[in-house]
Amino acid sequence: MKQDTWEKKLACAIRCSRCESGLPPNAQRILSVYDHAPICLSCKQEEERRPDYETVSKQMVGTLMADTEVLYSDPGGYCYHHFYPYTCEQD
Repeated sequence: MKQDTWEKKLACAIRCSRCESGLPPNAQRILSVYDHAPICLSCKQEEERRPDYETVSKQMVGTLMADTEVLYSDPGGYCYHHFYPYTCEQD
C-alpha cells in the first residue's frame, strides 16, 4: 500500500475483520496488533484480554516502526491507529 492510500483503505473499512459487524464512516474502529486489520472496539477489547497481548503489541511496535518507514514514510501515524480509535474521514 502506498502512503497516500493505506490510511483510507484501513480507516474506511466497512466491516470489522473479526466479527463482521458493520462499520459506518462515523463508527470508531482500531487496528489489530495481531494482523493490522481494522476491527471494532468490542473486538479490540477481546484482543486486549489475550494473555500474549502485551508481548505481541510491544513486538509489533518495534518491527512496525522500521517496516512502515520504508513503506509508508509515516510510521508514527500507522502505529497510532493500533492503539487509538479513529473514524473514516471521507473526502
